[in-house]
Amino acid sequence: MSSSLPQAHTSASVMDSLLLNCRKLFLRRCEVHASIGIHDFEKTAPQRLWIDVELFVPYAVSTPKDDSIAEVVDYDFVRQTIAQRIARGHIGLQETLCDELVDTLLAHPGVQAVRLSTCKPDVYPDCDAVGVEVFRIKP
Repeated sequence: MSSSLPQAHTSASVMDSLLLNCRKLFLRRCEVHASIGIHDFEKTAPQRLWIDVELFVPYAVSTPKDDSIAEVVDYDFVRQTIAQRIARGHIGLQETLCDELVDTLLAHPGVQAVRLSTCKPDVYPDCDAVGVEVFRIKP
């Protein structure tokens, strides 16, 4: 049990650093229709999918001096990343989609960390949605 304490402390200090040193950009409930799923019935038609994205961008690279979009990470970059992946075709698992999107978003030089979730709102009648969330930080 004591071995988990240093990891929890480290995780808390990393998160504290992100919150203190970064601006958080977000897209909430970006709705797309995607070919996603492993079941045969999921492969016949696109499903509604909601994607939430949080980017942690250091103030040093996201504080505009000239009030110019070129000085910050543009929301269009996030939306284009999502649209381009969906356009590439069928995805079996939400986990795969999350990982691929996070990899692309984290590759942006201005992005220090990404939290991203996907959810399918139409899977079960007794649930609002089913989904997956990923949080990753650049080393």
